[in-house]
Amino acid sequence: MTDRPACTATQMIDDPRVRVTRFDFVPGAETGWHRHGFDYVITAITDCHMLLEEPGGGTRRVTVPAGTAYRRSEGVEHNVVNDGDAPMSFVEVELK
Repeated sequence: MTDRPACTATQMIDDPRVRVTRFDFVPGAETGWHRHGFDYVITAITDCHMLLEEPGGGTRRVTVPAGTAYRRSEGVEHNVVNDGDAPMSFVEVELK
């Protein structure tokens, strides 16, 4: 259990084919633990310095530069934390 603030998730599109959500994090904010039910693509709006908390207690630190994207398959489970000292934002597109 942490005292981290929650990120802000703003749903932009939700139709039969895709769900598009913008995530905004103040420094130290987190998504909370979640499991992805769809394949998805993340596009960084800002430089994203992420701490990824993973099942079993593992953690990874990654930096996703602004304007870049990556794809993951459904089933990923984690908590994403803004590990930087500036706000971070990304857009997630889930492929239904």
